[in-house]
Amino acid sequence: MSLEPSSNTQLGLEALADSLSASADALHARLMRAIRQKTPGTSEPAISRAAAQALFANEVTLRQHALGLYLEAARLAAAGLGDLQNQLLDVTAQAQEKIRKIDQIKDLIALTGELLSLAAAVATGAPEKLVAPYEKLKARVESM
Repeated sequence: MSLEPSSNTQLGLEALADSLSASADALHARLMRAIRQKTPGTSEPAISRAAAQALFANEVTLRQHALGLYLEAARLAAAGLGDLQNQLLDVTAQAQEKIRKIDQIKDLIALTGELLSLAAAVATGAPEKLVAPYEKLKARVESM
């Protein structure tokens, strides 16, 4: 299977990742119900420890695969950024350095919020949507 950069491929990967994440959520909810249920006549959970651990491992694996698909979709979206990609890499590297040194939690929250906005704009695959989040993040980094 070859993945060529296209918005259809990107959207397909995101949809598959969403589905895997939803499946992991459903698995988690069902597993928690099983843990809370008791075997009739005892105070023991209705599911064995080994089975619960195996199901938790499956949940984590599903989430890891979903994250991988999200990353691949983001990579495809970023492929169309051209020269802007270097500017984005620079400002996010600066933000990363600030995160390491921030003392105030409110500043950390604000900076990570700006990073999340930029990441969401990149994930859309529409370079025109990057200007405002990029400028906000750049200004936040410079003000720190």
